[in-house]
Amino acid sequence: MNPLRSVGARLALTLFFVVLGAFGIVYLVVVPSLERRLINAKVSQLDKEARRVVRGLPKDRPAWQVHLDDEARLVNARLILYDVQRSPRRVHLRNVADSQAAASGLGPSSLARRAATTYSAQGGSVTQGGVQFAQVAHPLGPDVLLVVSSSLRDQLGTVALVERRLVLSGLLALFTALAGGYLAAWAFARRIRRLERAAERIAGGRFDEPVEDKGADEVGELASAFERMRARLAQLDHARREFIANASHELRTPLFALSGFVELLREEELDEGTRRDFLDTMHGQVTRLTRLATDLLDLSRLDAGRLTVERTRVELSDLARTLVGEFTALAQAQERVLEASVDGSVCALGDEQRVLQIGRILVENALHHTTPGTSIRVTVEELEDRALLAVEDEGPGIAPDRAPHVFDRFYRIEGNVASGSGLGLAIARELAELMQGTIVLQSAPGRTRFTLRLPRDHEDGPFSRENARQDGMATVS
Repeated sequence: MNPLRSVGARLALTLFFVVLGAFGIVYLVVVPSLERRLINAKVSQLDKEARRVVRGLPKDRPAWQVHLDDEARLVNARLILYDVQRSPRRVHLRNVADSQAAASGLGPSSLARRAATTYSAQGGSVTQGGVQFAQVAHPLGPDVLLVVSSSLRDQLGTVALVERRLVLSGLLALFTALAGGYLAAWAFARRIRRLERAAERIAGGRFDEPVEDKGADEVGELASAFERMRARLAQLDHARREFIANASHELRTPLFALSGFVELLREEELDEGTRRDFLDTMHGQVTRLTRLATDLLDLSRLDAGRLTVERTRVELSDLARTLVGEFTALAQAQERVLEASVDGSVCALGDEQRVLQIGRILVENALHHTTPGTSIRVTVEELEDRALLAVEDEGPGIAPDRAPHVFDRFYRIEGNVASGSGLGLAIARELAELMQGTIVLQSAPGRTRFTLRLPRDHEDGPFSRENARQDGMATVS
């Protein structure tokens, strides 16, 4: 990377130009203002002296020269008396008394001519012979003009001294800003480079090294966000590895079983009863594979955000009766008692097929994890703004240390019958959340209850399926 294009160099140059701009503003404000104040103070001082000289001026012209010489020593300035001669086109000034006769070759200034022309006192800065003077001019009637002039060398020297020191201080400040800014920016850029390396590690799939930054500024907050992202990605990566391992195991087990039965059927001479038993077992394994493939497909759609649900009116009472009707034969075969507890009509907003899928998962889960003779009930209730579909059994319950994990993917609690792939409850929970609902587990010895909670469909207004679709279409995000 070009050093001049680094963040450190750019920040240092930015600070340099900021300080340079600030110095330029200070210079443009301070130096002219100081010079103007000093000149105005000198002019004001000369104006006071001029008024005093005018008051003490003798009436006899021959005495003017002596008077000016004495006053010039007191005020440390040049005093000139001009005789004003006027013509139609211009005003002529003739020197009649001068405290510095040797400098009379400079002639009257423009300020003196302006005072003689306007009959008014004038003051300001003039340049004569390459030297800048502070000067005031006072008319003494229409024919005489007093001019008091003093060099501005001391004042301008003070301004030049301040200017030099200001420039030296500015250069020192610029150098300090450049050096200090570069060091501070280098340290700042170093923190950014650490974040860059951390991002590259995370992008490369390495989640073992934490992202650390002790700063309390925005970079520190960014590092904290990176660390949260790293921890989350590490969890997802661990879950992905476990998912692949578990899925591979779940696929391999029935495939190996099918392979073994196929070999036996091909190579062994089997009687019809044994052959039929083998085929029934193989059919069960195929059913298991089919269900696992369906579950994996649903999970992949959920993870990819391609599974959509409709929010339409679902009659939970009818759905509970449908579930009991579907599983009655299986429950009787397994010596369980399956019944529906429905009181009136309870309507929810959801996708009917997905609600039915969740109900099947919950009923199957109850059949798998209970002993013969257990009673299982499918109930429907209303609770405030929620419609509830619950599957409750009188089985042994779920241990408190296992209850938080029952909705994890591939997590299984072995029951009296093979408990499947361990994906059913995970899918049920994600489908419920997709319909803006939840699944709640309540478990104690002798009672286990899974409750699907969905938004109620209030019947105090007309229902439109199309409006419900527009208002409630949900997609995984």
